[in-house]
Amino acid sequence: MKSPLKEPSQPFRQRLLDLSHGHKRLIQVGVDVLLVWLALWLAFYLRLEDMSVIQPFGGHAWLFLSAPIVALPIFVRLGMYRAVMRYLGNEALLTIAKAVSLSALLLGLVVILHTHTTLLIPRSMIFNYWGLSLLLIGGLRLAMRQYFTGDWFNLRDLPFRRQGGLPRVAIYGAGSAGNQLAHALLMGHALRPVAFVDDDPHLAGRTIAGLPVYGPGDLPRLLKETGAAQIVLAIPSASRSRRREILEMLQVHPLPVRSMPSIAKLACGRFTVNDLQEVDIADLLGRDAVPAQPELQERCIRDQVVMVTGAGGSIGAELCRQILANGPATLILFEHSEYNLYSIHGELEQRVRQDGLALSLVPVLGSVRHSPRLLETLRHWGVDTLYHAAAYKHVPLVELNVSEGVLNNTFGTLRTAQAALRAGVRNFVLISTDKAVRPTNAMGGSKRLAEMVLQAFSREREVELFDEPGLPPQPNRTRFTMVRFGNVLGSSGSVIPLFREQIRRGGPITVTHPEITRYFMTIPEAAQLVIQAGAMGEGGDVFVLDMGEPVRIRDLAQKMVHLSGLSLRTESAPDGDIEIRFVGLRPGEKLYEELLIGDGATPTSHSRILRAHEEHLPWRELKPRLEALLAALETDDFPRIRELLQGTVKGYRPSAELSERHPQEQPDDGHTVPAWMHLVVPQEARPNSKKS
Repeated sequence: MKSPLKEPSQPFRQRLLDLSHGHKRLIQVGVDVLLVWLALWLAFYLRLEDMSVIQPFGGHAWLFLSAPIVALPIFVRLGMYRAVMRYLGNEALLTIAKAVSLSALLLGLVVILHTHTTLLIPRSMIFNYWGLSLLLIGGLRLAMRQYFTGDWFNLRDLPFRRQGGLPRVAIYGAGSAGNQLAHALLMGHALRPVAFVDDDPHLAGRTIAGLPVYGPGDLPRLLKETGAAQIVLAIPSASRSRRREILEMLQVHPLPVRSMPSIAKLACGRFTVNDLQEVDIADLLGRDAVPAQPELQERCIRDQVVMVTGAGGSIGAELCRQILANGPATLILFEHSEYNLYSIHGELEQRVRQDGLALSLVPVLGSVRHSPRLLETLRHWGVDTLYHAAAYKHVPLVELNVSEGVLNNTFGTLRTAQAALRAGVRNFVLISTDKAVRPTNAMGGSKRLAEMVLQAFSREREVELFDEPGLPPQPNRTRFTMVRFGNVLGSSGSVIPLFREQIRRGGPITVTHPEITRYFMTIPEAAQLVIQAGAMGEGGDVFVLDMGEPVRIRDLAQKMVHLSGLSLRTESAPDGDIEIRFVGLRPGEKLYEELLIGDGATPTSHSRILRAHEEHLPWRELKPRLEALLAALETDDFPRIRELLQGTVKGYRPSAELSERHPQEQPDDGHTVPAWMHLVVPQEARPNSKKS
């Protein structure tokens, strides 16, 4: 019977790594004692050049005992045995130099005080001991760091063999972040750093951490000499505009560009190659966020009861995060999606525990279309400030579901505002959209109607409530404010994650029109500006966020392709990797978005917030139109809905007849089929369809 095959022995390095912390420290102490003795013996030998004079087991025994007795407490006190050998950095080397120098100085004092000995102890021997101790103790630690990270002691697996098949990467930024990243990549054994790129002309041509440094203009030579297959940005302190310049320069080269993780991950040694991130699309826009004004951030939040509707959505969730940082007494999360509410509540609850925040966090499951639930919540908790972010915002979906879109966006806002009036909420902030300006779709029209409701309420001292028979007019003690902005990066339904997924699948990237443009802003910046704008309102204000220059979606897609290290497939370049395919505008979609209905806007105390001046209807005129609109929605009278929207919302120009999407047909078999199914459901998949 054959004996079972033995497992290959575990590499010595791995056995060392697997030792307990106590065993590792014991080995370090033992080795340091031996190194101190070796340094002392060599110090004697270099000075006297006569081995017979050195008596480590005789007359000099007291000195060889004193050296580790003096050195080890200093080494322990300065933390030399707390440092992890694999992560040894410049600070640890400086600590070693301090510890060795101090121990040599104290040993010199011991020698001077030990005057009764007749044995020869040259005073210059102490200087030799100091230099040799630095060389041996510091050098061994550097060697062990390289051993644990570079593996160059393992002759069976030499560096050029070990790293030969790894993807080569150049690091943009030769500062401290770049050096930490290079060290982390070496430890990870997944990418091989081969060079630095740095803007500092004094660094070009030099070597840092064993890697050559190239200037930005030397990228073609870098690629040729090093074979780098990708570039990682390690410039955390660079402004967004500078990062945009760098990305525009890099996109002409066929290299994927990624971004380093946070310094915190690197410092904690928790970095893996999976932590390298795709380039933040906000860097492509090159817009630096303006620092928040603390007095505006806190005015409607600090020590107050704050409620956010749509708290689990993209904007609502970010509003909650920033509100939490501004010290509310209570934060109420109002959301109709159970999963979204569960997610944001869990995230914020963990943050409250970690930061030890003294506030109440209240999750409320409910709909903004349910007036009793809204009123009960507002009154019970005594809400001071309400941010209304709940809305249906996806243009094509609302265009195919007009009733739900208008009921949620317009009448949901109306009912929330009326509940705020009845509960005495002091501040009401509506998150609106640029699609409310001269809308061509039902979503934009419904949001503009919501704005008009709040504008009308703001002009009334007492508001005669909508659809609340028997209730007297309510005194208006609420300050209504609207904040209008365009697309936010990374929100649900944003083109950015869609483009990334399409690139990952090999294309094509689908763009609706070659000339379509949009305004973009990051979610944190948008939420921050919403909070500040809401604090500036005087009642009925429509604030517009300065979103910079509009971006052509086709250009954005092209940049994302290039920064992924791929090429575009066009008629002139049929062998390219990714095709951009134009699929036509969707129902209700505009080529260009606007932020203002009127001709101008006035600046405010914040450079990124403007105040719009726009016409609106008084409540006595708007209320009967809303009653007619609600009646038309309840009876699915879409021609009437279109007529009322056009007659109420200034500039509303629907891209197609609403009646073409929703009137009822009567098929041969007598079953009623909504006409919009013709747009989204194939004939053979419709219920009770007859095959020819």
